[in-house]
Amino acid sequence: MINIVLYEPEIPGNTGNIMRTCVATNARLHLIEPLGFILNDKTIKRAGVNYIDKLEYVVYPNFEDFQSKNPGEYYFFTRYGKVPHTSFDFTDTTKDIYLIFGKESTGIPKSILRNHLDRCMRLPTTANVRSLNLSNCVAIATYEVLRQQDYNDLLRTEPHKGEDWLLED
Repeated sequence: MINIVLYEPEIPGNTGNIMRTCVATNARLHLIEPLGFILNDKTIKRAGVNYIDKLEYVVYPNFEDFQSKNPGEYYFFTRYGKVPHTSFDFTDTTKDIYLIFGKESTGIPKSILRNHLDRCMRLPTTANVRSLNLSNCVAIATYEVLRQQDYNDLLRTEPHKGEDWLLED
């Protein structure tokens, strides 16, 4: 299973976009407190998540609590990482994969990253920006894992209009 972990997310709009990505990809969402917003229906709906009833998510008081409850393969996204996300092998679908992202302003603390230097990665960018938007990073990383796993059981055609809709007049 793919697990998305947000360490102290600050912006409700980003978290809402990530929630939608999780629903679209059958990923489980883990939120580590403190959150930079109140997690309630109003906040979530404002962020555009109409599928919250289909989202599997858990909130933890801190990173230690999260770790104690979630064994698996941890991968950390940080602007200080030295290898791209495509350098890792995510093909083993029997493992629980945890893609861990830091808060928008400061990322994941060094105290956590230092213990996992071999699992720190960066999405390559130009020198003109420090990093991409958090929700974009989550989508890119999630779909890289899915690509390597041949998209698991995700639909390959649009479910409502039908696979031949483009051929119709």
